[in-house]
Amino acid sequence: MSKLVVLQHHPGETLGMISEALESAALAWQYVRGYAGQPVPSDLKGAEGLIVMGGPQGVYEDDKYPYLRDEIALIRAAIAARKPVLGVCLGSQLIAAALGARVAPAGVREMGWYPVRLASAAKDDPLMRGLPEEFTACHWHGDQFDLPNGATALASSAMTACQGFSYGENVYALLFHVEITEAMLGGWVRASAADLARDGIDGDAILAVAGQNVSAMAPIAGTIFGRWAAMVRP
Repeated sequence: MSKLVVLQHHPGETLGMISEALESAALAWQYVRGYAGQPVPSDLKGAEGLIVMGGPQGVYEDDKYPYLRDEIALIRAAIAARKPVLGVCLGSQLIAAALGARVAPAGVREMGWYPVRLASAAKDDPLMRGLPEEFTACHWHGDQFDLPNGATALASSAMTACQGFSYGENVYALLFHVEITEAMLGGWVRASAADLARDGIDGDAILAVAGQNVSAMAPIAGTIFGRWAAMVRP
């Protein structure tokens, strides 16, 4: 059974619906929790792919979170070894940084349910082809990144020009969340209640439509993550 390394940055930021695609593809995985003091491997020896999840850290906060430097080094090693790599939210930002792109605060937080619009290149993309040109996804970020040199833009939103990109044949970075479950989102809203209130964001309103939006996203998540899982080879 092929194994994946999953970089986790917060207890509430799990694989979510990604795990269903991995299980369907008979892929095993191991979480590496740098935030909890676990060492980040220097390469993917013994593993066939890398998934980098979200979290509250900023890529530019590596003095505060030094394990982020090790994660960026691992991402670079995985890309150089032509292993499949998938990043979500912070994970997408770390991939962008690993490829030399600027990652910085956006000045405003994009949090809640907003449309994602696929770029024209997505029509022929191995993961995105056949998906609706626009769909509603969960957003939970305050940082943004430039499109790395050599990468292909795949998605945008009204607030964020670069919501996702591919690099090479098997590296994908998604700033938006289609992996999220209702339970995960409930935990995020509860944990961020004070910050949401400070920024005038209605957490209850986000949760009120979570059920219908998660259900609508499920086939999109299944398509994206199922196709990425199919890229993993022993």
